[in-house]
Amino acid sequence: MKTILGTAAMALTLAGGMAMAESHSTTVRMGTEGAYPPWNFINDSGEVDGFERELGDELCARAELTCEWVTNEWDSIIPNLTSGNYDTIIAGMSITDERDEVIDFTQPYTPPDPSFYAALSEDVDLTGGVIAAQTGTIQAGYVAESGATLVEFATPDETVAAVMNGEADAVLADASFIQGQVDANSDLMVVGDPVALGGGVGMGIRESDGELRETFDAAIQSMKDDGTLNELIEKWEVSTTW
Repeated sequence: MKTILGTAAMALTLAGGMAMAESHSTTVRMGTEGAYPPWNFINDSGEVDGFERELGDELCARAELTCEWVTNEWDSIIPNLTSGNYDTIIAGMSITDERDEVIDFTQPYTPPDPSFYAALSEDVDLTGGVIAAQTGTIQAGYVAESGATLVEFATPDETVAAVMNGEADAVLADASFIQGQVDANSDLMVVGDPVALGGGVGMGIRESDGELRETFDAAIQSMKDDGTLNELIEKWEVSTTW
């Protein structure tokens, strides 16, 4: 799926976004989890890194915004946006109707990423067994409705550890995260069929910050139009391209 704007239309869109950026005089705080590679993680220098760090920095440059990065645990990432601890969520968050009732989203910057199961054996029971997922994710919601027994953990790493220590039969998470875990651990394997969830990944914005949402919308669209967003998606292998 790809949206193409004419040169003139794109210029107008960006001009509008830039004007709105100029009206947003304070520093924009970019909230992320920092624990979900390759989307976002903390590197050896103690800095936020990954696909969304590179994407967010480019979006801020195009929008002529001064941005700083803030990390927050996943299970409180929406409440701390609405309470003002930061101004955006850029943390591999899928757009869902339930979340959209609380916050606004930009247009998606990646298409929906399928979810994979990972386990220690191919014959694991995915419909009646114990499945680990991160708290507050679309995967946890799916498992809860699937008939399997859901066990939730605060961090992605804990979901994988639960499988490794026998606390869970399998884990369900975004394909890009699971594939990285499987590549790093020869005992883990992808099992079952991919699960299609969510409406793509977008930036979360407070409902009161409509101008900021429009500013980032314009920057995301400009990256789609010139192909740089697809280049980043391919570089970090987080999703299919537009």
